[in-house]
Amino acid sequence: MKMTSRIAALAAAGLLVVLPAAAHTPQQAPHQLFNEGDLKLESGETISDFAISYVTQGTLNAKKSNAILMVTAISGNHHRLDFMIGPGKALDPEKYFIICTDAIGNGLTTSPSNSKAQPRMAFPKFLIRDMVESQYRLLKEKLGIDHVVAVVGPSMGGMQTLQWGVSHPDFMDALVAIVPLAKTPAWSVAVMEASRKAIMEDPAWKDGNYDAPPEKGLRLFRDIVALLAARSPDMYAAQFKSGPDVLPWMEQQESALWKVFDADDWIYQSWAYDRHDLGTTPGFGGDTAKALASIKAKTLILTGTKDLLNPEFEPTAAARSIPDAKLVTISPGTVTGHASAGGFFPADVEFLNREVGAFLDGVTEGGKRLQ
Repeated sequence: MKMTSRIAALAAAGLLVVLPAAAHTPQQAPHQLFNEGDLKLESGETISDFAISYVTQGTLNAKKSNAILMVTAISGNHHRLDFMIGPGKALDPEKYFIICTDAIGNGLTTSPSNSKAQPRMAFPKFLIRDMVESQYRLLKEKLGIDHVVAVVGPSMGGMQTLQWGVSHPDFMDALVAIVPLAKTPAWSVAVMEASRKAIMEDPAWKDGNYDAPPEKGLRLFRDIVALLAARSPDMYAAQFKSGPDVLPWMEQQESALWKVFDADDWIYQSWAYDRHDLGTTPGFGGDTAKALASIKAKTLILTGTKDLLNPEFEPTAAARSIPDAKLVTISPGTVTGHASAGGFFPADVEFLNREVGAFLDGVTEGGKRLQ
């Protein structure tokens, strides 16, 4: 089947929308919380009574040498890379102990939507680096892990992944950053600002103190992010013979999506997205290239063709500053954009599992270094 036909078939099945990851089921690894107390942020502010949410898969070996940290995308949760976790997949729980975390502001870890001490817009603004430090504390204080095989993450998770390599360069052997950014470009900031305005200019938002979700704003926010920036024009051309045919489909997707993520949580995570720059890590004086050059871990960066959310030019340029970084295009010849990291296309799923699995095998010398 040609690429355009595959896209159209998958779209008809409703698989092309960038959705928050699936809900937790009883058959899956137990959902856990680690209360870190007050989490001091880089700004000097504090998140009170902070708890980080996570799940683990696999078994930590006696030497604690087989851990992999998974960090998630904006609006995603610890299920975000489930399509890469499982026997025979890149993140194989029969080999690795996989710690899948939830980022600050995703509604599971302490967030504007669930904080009792600092609810809604009283919540302090945070950075990608604050997410990383909350994860560092989980590994050190709760799990007693001083070193991991790799940090792996898609999109905002890829941003956290690279930040891990700068903030804690000796903590991991490898970094796998999927459709990441090292420094958020103006285009991505514009997308995020448009998505925030869609929510904040809905009267039902009530300055963040809404009684019911601001439906009109959330529908428009989903259009901007999930139906435009996270897809590519080629995907629409393959899916719809006539332009207006997209309109009822958009309505269907909005109705399926607008309830799945809290409006204030999105606003806060998107602010962190905007302000991300590895160069502003303390000690680098705003020099992003210098920060990237400080990474010691073996690094794999994977980009999506025609990515309209995290434009591929930015991670492509970033890779040139990381010593011996490997830069790979996901499923070369396809045009699935940011959605290439979403787990929706069988070809992309197979590609990611193959490439990441082979990379980690190289890092661990076929598993010998895990022993």
